[in-house]
Amino acid sequence: MEMDKVIVAFESPKSCERVREIIESSGTAACIICRSAAEVKRTVSKHHIGTVVCGFKLPDESAQSLFEDLPPNCAMLMVAVQGMLDLCQNDDIFLLASPVSRGDLVASVRMLIQMGHRLEKFVRPQRSEEEMALIDEAKSLLMERHGMTEEQAHRFLQKKSMDSGAKMVQTAKLVLGGQ
Repeated sequence: MEMDKVIVAFESPKSCERVREIIESSGTAACIICRSAAEVKRTVSKHHIGTVVCGFKLPDESAQSLFEDLPPNCAMLMVAVQGMLDLCQNDDIFLLASPVSRGDLVASVRMLIQMGHRLEKFVRPQRSEEEMALIDEAKSLLMERHGMTEEQAHRFLQKKSMDSGAKMVQTAKLVLGGQ
């Protein structure tokens, strides 16, 4: 099974490295280091990462406003001095006062990853093999007819589904039906 990934984002490169080292050396997760809120947003959407460990603010915006732009299934652990944590207004952000012990950091990240896995089961219902085959067939048709890559075909089906409010399987059936 692939190791979970978490995003580590602090203003200080030293803090990024220290947190990354603790999380990775414990075997909890692989870390992707981001230097700005914009980079965190891009990375979350590109890699579908559900956990962000960060400081109170990043060079381009506060962690709190970053959190509001993240998908609802993305959890945030803010690590900062207690005085800064007291300024956090969002009850959905998990707070950890620094200086933080290795054990507390690892336990907190593990808990958020576990919660993410549980949430994912509710957020993303599993498709049957037939449904997966239909979607793959529709993607193949789009790739063949329109010279799309697999990723472009997937995004096309996703976007059409979201725009019409239909499930991806229904959109795939429409694509296949229009042969």
